[in-house]
Amino acid sequence: MKAPDPATESFVAHRNLLFTVAYEMLGSAADAEDVLQETWLRWVAVDLDHVQDQRAYLVRITTRQALNRLRTMQRRKEAYVGPWLPEPMLTAPDVAEDVELAESVSMAMMLVLETLAPTERAVFVLREVFDVSYEEIAAAVDKTPAAVRQIAHRARKHVDARSPRQVVSLSETRAALDSFRRVLETGDLQGLLDVLAPEVVLLSDGGGIKQAAVRPIVSADKVARFMLGGIGKHQNLVTVSPTVVNGAPALLVHLDGELDGVLAVRVEGALISSLYYVRNPEKLSRVASETPLVRR
Repeated sequence: MKAPDPATESFVAHRNLLFTVAYEMLGSAADAEDVLQETWLRWVAVDLDHVQDQRAYLVRITTRQALNRLRTMQRRKEAYVGPWLPEPMLTAPDVAEDVELAESVSMAMMLVLETLAPTERAVFVLREVFDVSYEEIAAAVDKTPAAVRQIAHRARKHVDARSPRQVVSLSETRAALDSFRRVLETGDLQGLLDVLAPEVVLLSDGGGIKQAAVRPIVSADKVARFMLGGIGKHQNLVTVSPTVVNGAPALLVHLDGELDGVLAVRVEGALISSLYYVRNPEKLSRVASETPLVRR
């Protein structure tokens, strides 16, 4: 068999890293794959004899293409029906074991990243998650290293102000989710209220294809009644099973044997403070098989 050429060999070796970078910048696996395709087309045109650090060069190309795609996606999101949630992905146990990686791809963090400007998001992701040097980031986003330092500081402050202050273990999240699953299956309203924080927020993403709340639902009572009202209509046809999505425990909801959606949560003080229910079928293709995510 013919040995792969150096460009192909290097791209394949770093592909999982490049996908993770693109996904964290975009929140969409489908768009991340498109970015990788664009990265590849540019990479094969590069004279590798003039590239000192192939990993850094590939990350630079990926970042630039992701920034272009991010600006295009912003226009799509403005026309999106209801809340836009990141595309959930089934992840391997090693993602959950890497605390920093798991936190960075969690639904809660991905939504916080949505509140950053495109360049701020790129700088934050590259610096905080992948530990890329300020000089390399500067080359990727076309800024000076000094400007990148300022952007990184501003982005870090912005993210910190919107992130949970408590670190919740996987076991705590799993316990809260198990309780939630049991009461959801039995239709126990009081039991559901007992596992929800008083000011819990539910975001549901149907993308205009599946029925979903077009605005966030706030308060334990409203969220509980919304969930039980929707599932109650099909109580005998609904099955809820545990899974691991974006590095954290989550639930797969099946209706009459067909995947209906993915339910992820944020837990604070042993209670569920946020629920993220993705029903848009265009965002459910990555929960059947594991997607490898890496930081190195």
